[in-house]
Amino acid sequence: MANVRWTAEAQRWLADIYEYIAADNPHAAADTVQGIYELAQTLLEHPKKGSRYSKSQRDVRILLYSHYRIAYLVREGGDIDVLGVFHGALDITKYQL
Repeated sequence: MANVRWTAEAQRWLADIYEYIAADNPHAAADTVQGIYELAQTLLEHPKKGSRYSKSQRDVRILLYSHYRIAYLVREGGDIDVLGVFHGALDITKYQL
């Protein structure tokens, strides 16, 4: 059975997102992180749901959740690796995807 796996970097980004939002509104922070997590889980059913990220040599895709971009890689065999979660205002070309 396929799995959604979060890289250590993606987990750090998610924690940073939570902390940033929670400084003003802990409930909204929890909702945002939960929404991102739940959307990533839907990739098990529809792994090609996100747009192909053209600046990568690999089959990296981007899935949108509100102001955030979830960068993920579909592995052979169906596993999904979440590589990072980026705010829409960030320039993700600085990161190796």
